[in-house]
Amino acid sequence: MNAFMDQNFLLDTEVARTLYHEAAKDCPIIDYHCHLSPKEIWDDIRYDNITQVWLGGDHYKWRLMRSAGVPEKYITGDASDYEKFLKFAEVVGKAIGNPIYHWSHLELRRFFGYEGVLNKNTADEVWNFVNAKLRSPGFSSRGLINMSNVDIICTTDDPIDSLEWHEKLDADKSFKVTVLPAWRPDKAMNLEKDTYLSYLAQLEQAAGMKIASFSDLKEALSKRMDFFAAHRCKLSDHALNYVMYAPASDEEVERIFKNRLAGVLPSVQEEAAFKFAYMAFLAKQYHDRDWAMQLHYGCRRDNNPTMFKALGPDTGFDCVDNSAPSTQTAAFLGYLEERNSLPRTILYSLNTNDNAAIDTILGCFQNDEAVGKIQHGAAWWFNDHLQGMTEHMVSLGNLGYLAGFIGMLTDSRSFLSYPRHEYFRRILCRNFGHWVRDGLFPEDMDTLKEIVSDIGYHNADKYFGFVRKEL
Repeated sequence: MNAFMDQNFLLDTEVARTLYHEAAKDCPIIDYHCHLSPKEIWDDIRYDNITQVWLGGDHYKWRLMRSAGVPEKYITGDASDYEKFLKFAEVVGKAIGNPIYHWSHLELRRFFGYEGVLNKNTADEVWNFVNAKLRSPGFSSRGLINMSNVDIICTTDDPIDSLEWHEKLDADKSFKVTVLPAWRPDKAMNLEKDTYLSYLAQLEQAAGMKIASFSDLKEALSKRMDFFAAHRCKLSDHALNYVMYAPASDEEVERIFKNRLAGVLPSVQEEAAFKFAYMAFLAKQYHDRDWAMQLHYGCRRDNNPTMFKALGPDTGFDCVDNSAPSTQTAAFLGYLEERNSLPRTILYSLNTNDNAAIDTILGCFQNDEAVGKIQHGAAWWFNDHLQGMTEHMVSLGNLGYLAGFIGMLTDSRSFLSYPRHEYFRRILCRNFGHWVRDGLFPEDMDTLKEIVSDIGYHNADKYFGFVRKEL
């Protein structure tokens, strides 16, 4: 029987252990997609207790607690931080098979040095132990980032954002980590939303111009992209229901947009036509600006209308969606390629049934612009566990070029999430060890170490071409 989460956790072959400890463990982290707050990094915030840093905005943990029947009072309600932590400790102590169990214990060990097990019996011990550490020097937001060997962080930023906190962080030479903006223009695309017109008013103010047509919208977005580029932005991020292919004439798109300005909501077909035109325009911009484009899809959001009204979005009520047709994804990329406007693109589907489709689509559009110009993004959200990551790596290895993969992302709002990179790297080395054990790849440790360190760090560094802050 293996020891619980010892130094060789998940590393069940000698090859895996060697690869992890000698090639993966000490790689710096490029966190190219996360939801950390640049203001909280600038403020170097501190936390009074573990509940604030662990449960304050983590809908992964909220969802787990709801699944165990915990009343909402102890999740997002008015229970005390101590009471909320006790409930979480009780739940996570029995969360066998859930990656949150592993992440939580990795975080307790890597940040706080707690080597025990968290459950209802040890909750008070962990509460007191971790809270004492949080009061110590070095346990602020920046301190936690520094402990994790982070090189670059890309936050998620709306086109209307002033980027003032990025500017301040860039000028602060005492903090060595480069914090860059990433362009997230979903609100300017989602014209079916009730809040769309009020958002356009904010975009008008940020761009310094009136938006009375789709042409105006494109100009306003272009101006804001210029602003983001001046802050060394190198990538975008989009949350889509699926990748749409619905070409329409310029006149038709203008009509749809002007109708929306007049208060007329689009039909399903009109919405698709507008969003296709919107994404095609932005993709060309990204291509010409040498930005990468991230497309996240396969998610159905805000499924519980009662809880959405009470808590809003991103509170743990989303699910995997089955409607992500690969024909439309391939057609969209082909449309861009034909017009010399296909940027480096990362495709993420929340539905693992799309793995093979994505990995075969990649091969249709690769070229010598980059190793893996079109990427199959890391297993994310509901898939960043042992099985999900393994299935992703196996599919990409079988159908594509795993050695060119750009590796893990945190996709998190928590400063304690960086051990997810360790979890990913351990699973990567585990899979390589299995392939060597089974005679599917030679025990060529030099080549294997190169692949591991490339996936852990170097591929992402080359792929995005980030410009680091001057120190």
